[in-house]
Amino acid sequence: MVRLAAILAGLAVIVLLGGVWYASQPNESDDKYASCRNTKIAGGADTIGGPFTLVNSAGDTVTDKDVITKPSLIYFGYTFCPDVCPLDTVRNAEAIDLLKEQGHDVTPVFISIDPKRDTPEVVGDFAANLHEDMIGLTGSEEQVKAASQAYRTYFKKQPGDDDYYLVDHSTFSYLVLPEDGFVEFFRRELSPADIAERASCFLDAAN
Repeated sequence: MVRLAAILAGLAVIVLLGGVWYASQPNESDDKYASCRNTKIAGGADTIGGPFTLVNSAGDTVTDKDVITKPSLIYFGYTFCPDVCPLDTVRNAEAIDLLKEQGHDVTPVFISIDPKRDTPEVVGDFAANLHEDMIGLTGSEEQVKAASQAYRTYFKKQPGDDDYYLVDHSTFSYLVLPEDGFVEFFRRELSPADIAERASCFLDAAN
């Protein structure tokens, strides 16, 4: 049921933020990544991503410039998520390892959309248990909302008591490069090998 809600939430982002649709052919343009793209974004890729200010596992305030110092695979979720987030973040961690085998150094990043429960320590432990290189980030409600809006993600807390509640959220993973910012997103149905293959095209083209 939670998985279905998350999938529906992802679809809602596509409809409500209207900006994303899938294309089988890349754009013919001056875009150096055109041959790598499997998606098309209304308004262009530069409408997704941008500056953010969050808090890392040490409790330090960091910006996107501090975090995205090399190619990064970013996922928005929450540590109390019962099934979708663990599956997606494990999948991303496996993709990172596949990319490493190909000679690509990519950082997995987990951004919590549940700052009330996800303290710096909690997101730090969550990230460390998934991958030694994963960066866990949280922040104030305002900081998290701003980061989510920058990446055009969706999340909504469901009714529940103060400690036990679910959060509906979109489930895309975002490939972000230090020089170019956001370049591509990946749906949750993709396997680690799929993500590694698609991401490697962008990483090769960036060099």
